[in-house]
Amino acid sequence: MMRKLSPAKINLHLAVLGKRPDGYHNIASLMQLIGLYDELTFEPQAGNIVINCPDSGLPVNEDNIVFRAARAIFALKEYAGGVKIEIRKEIPIAAGLGGGSGNAATTLLALNELFCFHLTLTELLALGKNLGADVPFFIFGKTAWATGIGEELTATAPLPPSWLVLVNPGFELSTRAIYESLNLRLTTEPVNYSIPAIYSQDDLIRGLKNDLEAAAIKLHPEIEEIKRILISAGALGSMMSGSGPTVFGIFQTEKRAREAANSIVRRVPATWRIIVSCSL
Repeated sequence: MMRKLSPAKINLHLAVLGKRPDGYHNIASLMQLIGLYDELTFEPQAGNIVINCPDSGLPVNEDNIVFRAARAIFALKEYAGGVKIEIRKEIPIAAGLGGGSGNAATTLLALNELFCFHLTLTELLALGKNLGADVPFFIFGKTAWATGIGEELTATAPLPPSWLVLVNPGFELSTRAIYESLNLRLTTEPVNYSIPAIYSQDDLIRGLKNDLEAAAIKLHPEIEEIKRILISAGALGSMMSGSGPTVFGIFQTEKRAREAANSIVRRVPATWRIIVSCSL
């Protein structure tokens, strides 16, 4: 049996640069792993792929991206055996934190190791791209600018460490609906985007950008209210991650982040989830 931790991510910068002929959108996004994890265990078995996700409500068939990841790597290697995978969720589902994509990436990496498939990073990244736009980032495994649809990854210099308070209001947002509401025109010309330089925490705060945020706020004004709450609790900056609805606030120290989280818990509905985490 093999046990792996699967981290979440936040988008510190997300510019949507245009709609592609294939229906996807070109983006430029600064993505960072954070210290919030799901736990996956992998146990070889004969015959088939079995997924177990206790207390999560997630599907356990091919509608689960982890199932598809296992099937993809087995098919590539023409492997006839099976595996039992258990997913213990801590990352909120459909929250803009990449939980499912990270789980798929962790599955590809773990099965490659567990079954000695000896796939290269390039081969794993290609498998990941076919599963979802964020999966390659989690295989890459370090802070990076993601361009194209998210599959073109460029590692960054280390960013200043940050403590984070994440606020998840518990509802789901459709990534497709958010992108479609942008109503961008089809672009076939090469995309040139000036990526901001980030060397300090001040640079990081100034560089916060999410082109999906305004569309999400139109659907759920609570997102803007969460941003206000985080700033009033002392966050240096606050923004929605990915296609939402989770909003994060950046704090200088763990102490300030935990004090803010304690104050926020008393100000929001009990169904909202407040998480203190840190950049990795």
